[in-house]
Amino acid sequence: MTRKFLAFDIETATDVPGDDFNWRPFRPLGISCAATLSTEDESPKLWHGGQESAVPTAKMQRQEAASLVNYLETMADSGFTIVTWNGLAFDFDVLAEESGRLPECRQLALEQVDMMFHIFCVKGFPVGLDSAARGTGIAGKPVGMSGVKAPQLWLQGQHREVLDYVSQDVRTTLNLARLCDQQRSLRWITRKGSPAACPLPKGWLTVKDALRLPEPDTSWMDKPMSRNNFTAWLQSQET
Repeated sequence: MTRKFLAFDIETATDVPGDDFNWRPFRPLGISCAATLSTEDESPKLWHGGQESAVPTAKMQRQEAASLVNYLETMADSGFTIVTWNGLAFDFDVLAEESGRLPECRQLALEQVDMMFHIFCVKGFPVGLDSAARGTGIAGKPVGMSGVKAPQLWLQGQHREVLDYVSQDVRTTLNLARLCDQQRSLRWITRKGSPAACPLPKGWLTVKDALRLPEPDTSWMDKPMSRNNFTAWLQSQET
């Protein structure tokens, strides 16, 4: 049976300096906007502060972020598998902080499919969304645009550009989820420009199931990443 997916992605409100997006020292980041797109939707559903206003606000307020959590819970309860790219280490962590709904976001994060985290658990290294899109042959990020630039553009009032960007990200995420789940494989283009692939014998695994996979051999790496880099916030306490 074909799985029902719901892609989810956020953009932050804080302009983090540098190109490596080392965001944790600058939290709370705030959420400028978000997008969701299900396999039953024709177009993405957009979320931002001042949803009923003519002009979006600088960031989503706590109750607005909580409404997004409520929607994700409702869709999950309706049989949709939430799917993200790096949603475990980033999107759900930020959403938990901004919404004040840590227990709910923990549960959503564990039951979602984070495609990047699944690949990391198998290979021991992460893969970029755009690299996966190019390797799989689907549309990726707009040329010249990135998540690092999105907060700057939002602060400058270029809301449509950022909303278009987050919309494209959820389209790419959903298309990857569906196609790779059917083909039982993810392909991507490495930094050296060569094709690579990772088999998905059971399709995409939820975070909870991916954590049960055996640790891959990372002895060839100088500084291997730990799964704790992605999951540490799940053990944090509410304040």
